[in-house]
Amino acid sequence: MYIGAHISISKGYEKAVKQAVEIGCNTMQFFTRNPRGSKAKALDADDLARADEYRKETSFGPMVAHAPYTLNLASFKEDTWDFAKMVMKEDLKRLEAIGASYMVVHPGSHLGYGLEYGIQRIADALNEIITGSERVMILLEGMAGVGTEIGYTFEQLEEIIARVDKQENLGVCFDTCHLYCAGYDVKDDLNTVLEELDKVIGIYRLKAFHLNDSKNPLGSRKDRHENIGEGELGIETFENIINHPELKDIPFLLETPGGIDVFEKEIRLLRTLVKEKI
Repeated sequence: MYIGAHISISKGYEKAVKQAVEIGCNTMQFFTRNPRGSKAKALDADDLARADEYRKETSFGPMVAHAPYTLNLASFKEDTWDFAKMVMKEDLKRLEAIGASYMVVHPGSHLGYGLEYGIQRIADALNEIITGSERVMILLEGMAGVGTEIGYTFEQLEEIIARVDKQENLGVCFDTCHLYCAGYDVKDDLNTVLEELDKVIGIYRLKAFHLNDSKNPLGSRKDRHENIGEGELGIETFENIINHPELKDIPFLLETPGGIDVFEKEIRLLRTLVKEKI
């Protein structure tokens, strides 16, 4: 089982992986570049080689990258749309060198132009970005449905995927807080949610799971993460998710408030909930 957290790479990839292992992770997520900007730190080949060796020594699991929040693949503004495509193309190449398996991206917001427009805009962008030769899979993240966000229903995500030519290079990432606030009851009806996911998208496309409790109730269409067991979802929800047989092989990644010290505490907590030895 892979349990990890979002780790800063500001001091290099070797130090990031070591920090992850020190707090109990065997997988991690990191931003491809500044999450609020466009700058990407130059890669250090020696640092990457050391990180790769350490990952092998510790049997470290998948490396999951997250695209910057500033990207909007659904934007009607050509400069914003072109910027998002450029960043994703660059980052896919960088992530191959890093050895990452996945890049998570928020699908985008239609900004008043409507779902149909936004979905087509996202698909058109992905058709330009994905060549089919990439070794890093793009994961569309399921959203909470705040404002004009796209991707808060399984049907919206499937519609995007259906319009992309190289569908084998696309997967999805779900977030417990987002799912719950979008109206999917992962707290009291997890099996039904997973059955619907399989029917609409195909559960085989689910490649990563963000674990976050929620400050807001079911169907609230708000996105406020809370620490594990301290929000609307509660400890039992996370116990059910990490032990579900359909989810056992994917990375579970914390994005809860509080930073490294809190991540360490929550990873210990999650590991006590695992029913089978990791």
